[in-house]
Amino acid sequence: MSRAAFAADSLAWDKTFPQSNKVNHEKVSFNNRLGINLVGDLYIPKSIDRSKKSPAIVVGHPFGGVKEQTSGLYAQQMAERGFITLAFDASYNGESGGQPRSIASPEAFVEDFSAAVDFLGTRPLVDRNRIGVIGVCGSGGFALSAAAIDPRMKAVATVSMYDMGRDRREGLGNTMTKEDRIKALEEIADQRWKEFEGGQKKYVIGTPEAINADSPAVAREFYDYYRTPRGHHPRSTTAMSRTSDAALMNFFPFAQIEAISPRPILFIAGEKANSRYFSEDAYKQAAKPKELYIVPGAGHVDLYDRLNYIPFDKLTSFFTENLK
Repeated sequence: MSRAAFAADSLAWDKTFPQSNKVNHEKVSFNNRLGINLVGDLYIPKSIDRSKKSPAIVVGHPFGGVKEQTSGLYAQQMAERGFITLAFDASYNGESGGQPRSIASPEAFVEDFSAAVDFLGTRPLVDRNRIGVIGVCGSGGFALSAAAIDPRMKAVATVSMYDMGRDRREGLGNTMTKEDRIKALEEIADQRWKEFEGGQKKYVIGTPEAINADSPAVAREFYDYYRTPRGHHPRSTTAMSRTSDAALMNFFPFAQIEAISPRPILFIAGEKANSRYFSEDAYKQAAKPKELYIVPGAGHVDLYDRLNYIPFDKLTSFFTENLK
């Protein structure tokens, strides 16, 4: 792409939420430790005092999502509240690099958060000693895993957090049996043979393309976001390679969660969310300081974009207090 074309593309607003007149937006890119180029959206408050360095927040998108959706909304909203923020696409997904596409790599996804800190902490307006992280849905688990080994992340908040490792090992609501898991791994192993020998790649679609009266409530909930004008974005197919599921089964994001202490963690979950137990279990395992904040009446996806449910005041006070 020519320099002029890239500049024009950077100015185009392609988000699923309205652009704020209180925030400057800039498309950026940077490499992670694995050499993968990540593409992000940088949000800077127009009212910022440019004579001094400011606190910043990295925001990760839901599993299968892109920065133009939930994470961008959170980033822009927090920028309106005075923070420099960065929403980015995970490796192998969205506008970020990595081949083949639509791969779920726990190592890469965790690394992406540290790479985002690398980038933010080297911006002239950012105080590198005051960088926080927000992880929504699957990014909540990746953010916690990253914070456990990266002390530069001074405060971590998760929203509608999903433990993608446990989800693949046990199913949502612990519905998978040991036999189900063994069968899934056998199917994945067989798929590896096929793909190595040149066969067609197989993908798992996280959100169905169509629903009906018999569709489960969780499918309808995600469909209402990802497959309607409410949250649909062409780069968010929610598809991930079937062979990625084995790597996810081997991912335990809370294995070192106590190592985040004495840095604080805020867990936010909807009262009616099918994923609520992930946050509750992580909260039990985390060391202090920690807080579990339950949003009355909210489901899992409500906290993706429903401004009447998302507790931005809570997030603002949490990061204001802990990124001093």
